[in-house]
Amino acid sequence: MLKHLTKVAATAALLATPFAAWADGHTEFTIRATANSNENDEDYDGLVVFKNYVEAASNGRIAVELFIGTQLCATGAECLEGVSEGSIDVYISTSGGAAGIFPYVQVLDLPYLMSSDRVAEAVLSGDFVRTMRDKALEDSGNTVRLMTIGNTGGWRNFANTERRVTGPADMAGLKLRTVVADLPVQLVEAMGASATPIPWPELFTSLQTGVVEGTANGITDIMGMKFPDAGLQYLTLDGHSYMGALWWMNNDNFMAMPEDLRRVVVDGFSALQQATFASPKRKSIEAYEAFVEGGGDIYVPSPEEKAAFAEAAAPVNAWFRENVDGGSEMLDALQAAVAEVEAELAEDYAADLN
Repeated sequence: MLKHLTKVAATAALLATPFAAWADGHTEFTIRATANSNENDEDYDGLVVFKNYVEAASNGRIAVELFIGTQLCATGAECLEGVSEGSIDVYISTSGGAAGIFPYVQVLDLPYLMSSDRVAEAVLSGDFVRTMRDKALEDSGNTVRLMTIGNTGGWRNFANTERRVTGPADMAGLKLRTVVADLPVQLVEAMGASATPIPWPELFTSLQTGVVEGTANGITDIMGMKFPDAGLQYLTLDGHSYMGALWWMNNDNFMAMPEDLRRVVVDGFSALQQATFASPKRKSIEAYEAFVEGGGDIYVPSPEEKAAFAEAAAPVNAWFRENVDGGSEMLDALQAAVAEVEAELAEDYAADLN
């Protein structure tokens, strides 16, 4: 969709962008960054770190304006269109939020590919992100640049209102909410459950009224949205996917900066990434405690049980290769990156445990 922007529209948007500003005689560039979340979210934590670092490291030559919520745009497609046109400089999306334009980013939602925070954080700090960046630049007509991938909520786990889930057999017949995208539907149905795509703002009421009986989310989102008050009482920590946060930037506006300021922005996104890696770990401690105190049941699958989950979900990878544009290429890149990181970690463990 983005690559069909006309040259006239793209040029007009670039000329009209508020990115370059000289109002105070000192600030050379202004970055308008938006997140469709709130100030309790990991995305906001990352943006605060980004703003502080970039403004300080650039000695005020770059100003960062934060727009939290839906002031600038409301949906992933709308926000990414704004990034492509240059009216928005920086936007954070989930993989589901960007899937309509860059379908292969759903590779981050494929189940049980990354086993731990150490693996995920190393993979998302390496060349895999550059592979995805190159693909997105090509597909957007060189207008939308992937700057980094952080985290937005920890790990996605299965949660429901009905019963403890210890394996795929326990999910049979459960009505689970998914995002409005094909891949999560495939995963839920592979587990024997029934998938119902529902927008995020409608999930509380849908759980409360029984339209759906479960969801797949991280604990900070579950508690932040007060889902236990809607009856969500059973949580299985299967950790089937890392909740990646994709940070996009208008490529023309990034490249318009001199190299020294581009370096500052790149380092700023690295600091942002580290902040979003850390934030869910800290916030999840209190969230898990509150879930249990409210009567919630948390189950940690054994290695054998987790292997059964992974076996049930295996067909989703084949579906992704066959049905998602660019999916096979991106899945190969992710699996290769995971294998490399796991080999390095094995060497580290061998050195550190003896």
